[in-house]
Amino acid sequence: MSFGRSGELDQGNRRYIASVMEAPILEREYEFDLARRWRDHKDEDALHELIEAYARFVVRIAWGFRGYGLPIGDLVQEGNIGIMEAAARFDPERNARFSTYASWWIMAAIQDHILRHNSIVRIATTPAQRRLFFNLRRVRARLSTGADGELTSADREKVAEQLRVKPTDVERMEAHLGGPDPSLNASIGDEDAMQALDMLADDGPNPEEVVGDIFDTRMRSKWLHEALDELTPRERDIIVGRFLSEEKSTLAEIGDDFGVSKERIRQIEAKALSKLHDTLKHRITNPREMLPN
Repeated sequence: MSFGRSGELDQGNRRYIASVMEAPILEREYEFDLARRWRDHKDEDALHELIEAYARFVVRIAWGFRGYGLPIGDLVQEGNIGIMEAAARFDPERNARFSTYASWWIMAAIQDHILRHNSIVRIATTPAQRRLFFNLRRVRARLSTGADGELTSADREKVAEQLRVKPTDVERMEAHLGGPDPSLNASIGDEDAMQALDMLADDGPNPEEVVGDIFDTRMRSKWLHEALDELTPRERDIIVGRFLSEEKSTLAEIGDDFGVSKERIRQIEAKALSKLHDTLKHRITNPREMLPN
């Protein structure tokens, strides 16, 4: 595997890769000894030696994902997080080599990073979609029969069957992987034309609905004030205090203000609401809707 010729790697990455590729492979028993020293005694020197010896696996796995448009240095960094997680969980008593165990953690960390940063849209959110995302290129190269390596409808059926997804999922993923996310600020047509953002549907009310709401609000306010004028001063004060003030009062608080019990205030309120209903019922189906909760 040759890394030095890649334009993706800066000088620091090259030096790091060269150093980890030169690290000696550990003997089986010595590897298990390092793992036990870390597990049982939290020996950080043992942990560092174990991780450094197998950092080459991080580089090899990260290099296999270089076609997803992310810097190889970032992939290696995420893979290093994965190998550290593997070292923290590794149990030498299971008699498996650390390289085998760590490979799964390294790959999971790198794949998760790719899914989070490949696009502003999270497209692979289920195990099936993740499998499709990371295998479509390989399977497409083997099964495509269309012009320029494109998949035909029959090809998509085969890919879907092999990867255990729906053909529509294959089609959507193919479109997603076919190019970068389009910008909503991209111009449509001429240079001074509108942007794609301007073409998005507005879910808000249209001008006619806005004007209608304003008119309805004004009319309801007028009707309510006219209905309040039909109440006695005490009834009006109670309705305003209970429903129309910014800081609404309780029955007990209004009762204290008038020097009567809250039950008496409840009776007056019920009578006032009945008057309002009779005044407004020919103008609105449910007059109580005009009073805020």
